[in-house]
Amino acid sequence: MARHRVCSTTEVDPGSFMATKAGGQKLLVFHLDDGWFATQGSCTHIFAPLNKGTLDADCGHITCPFHRAVFDVRNGLVQAGPSFPPGVQLLDGLRATRPLQTFPTTVDGDDVYVEV
Repeated sequence: MARHRVCSTTEVDPGSFMATKAGGQKLLVFHLDDGWFATQGSCTHIFAPLNKGTLDADCGHITCPFHRAVFDVRNGLVQAGPSFPPGVQLLDGLRATRPLQTFPTTVDGDDVYVEV
């Protein structure tokens, strides 16, 4: 793993996130009250772009905008699986959601680094 500077601490307001790239991977960098976190940039369900999702900063969960899978950005764990519309819910069981990949994140001065 290599350490990559992804942003400055002033670029991402507390309670928000930004999409970026590091080490050839699309990432999301989150600034929460309890620290900085980084995850892969796409949902593990059908690889939808999570940067279009909604962050609940109070609990640190991001919701995929396509099928509403919910992930904890601190550890990547699935909090709620995807939800297809009625009539195709059988697909929920066939395409299980895996945890998001997370990346070690550190702050050095005014710079945020992610190890990828």
